[in-house]
Amino acid sequence: MLADAIDRKAARVGWPKAKLDADAPLSGYALAMVFEKNSTRTRVSFDLAITQLGGVPIVLDTATSQLGRGESIADTARVLSGYCDAIMVRTDDHAKLLEMAHYASVPVINGLTDDSHPCQMMADLQTIVESGKSLPGLKVAWLGDGNNMLASLIEAAGLMHFDVVAACPQSFAPSDAVVAAGQGRARVVNDAAEAVAGADIVITDTWISMGQAHAEAKMAAMWPYQVNEALMAQAKPDAKFLHCLPAHRGEEATDAVLDGPQSLIWPEAENRLHAQKAVLRWCFGQIG
Repeated sequence: MLADAIDRKAARVGWPKAKLDADAPLSGYALAMVFEKNSTRTRVSFDLAITQLGGVPIVLDTATSQLGRGESIADTARVLSGYCDAIMVRTDDHAKLLEMAHYASVPVINGLTDDSHPCQMMADLQTIVESGKSLPGLKVAWLGDGNNMLASLIEAAGLMHFDVVAACPQSFAPSDAVVAAGQGRARVVNDAAEAVAGADIVITDTWISMGQAHAEAKMAAMWPYQVNEALMAQAKPDAKFLHCLPAHRGEEATDAVLDGPQSLIWPEAENRLHAQKAVLRWCFGQIG
């Protein structure tokens, strides 16, 4: 899928954003996009992804659909399966995604849950490869919260054979089950400098996710894990910095890092579009 994402991106250089790909491989397909959480990147990137591939996006959220009035996920899944060829779900509860997938008769895509964010991880891997680095053997440092992004990073490490060292406060570290998904490629430490030492890639994310409680105590625990110039200097000289955005500037990362020469956050954000085009094509059996 990564190769397809990279190739299709390269083929579109200089094109208007809504122009269809030359082969329009998903012409006639409809994608339902169900949002329970606010979104900028997921909404726009999936909308353009299906559009560029020749298909049609249909957007639903809890404010404007019957989901917000209590219609069951099972009924919604069956109805949308009759209208659309695939369903993308962005939700704060992974169990809801699984329920949608159970009752739907079409592919269901994880656009984000509280457990994982695989589409973002696809974009991150694409960005790393495009920067000239080979994934096997890389050291990737994670700083901050043991959240859904870290879970997807650790799972990817096991599949793509790179190593993850995650520096997290003990009270906000990933579970043993999440670490085990890395197939021996992930470990968790409490010291930020230890994680970043000799790293090829440094990644962080917001400390407080949308709707999380007890934000004040969590913020206090996170400050030692801020990615700043002094911390980045402990990584390899050619190390790159990633952040899935939105960023709380001055908290999990400083402006000097976010906007600095090692930052890849803007191509990383764009690559959500290209990675998700590959995901869509994979769902319909067009690529392996």
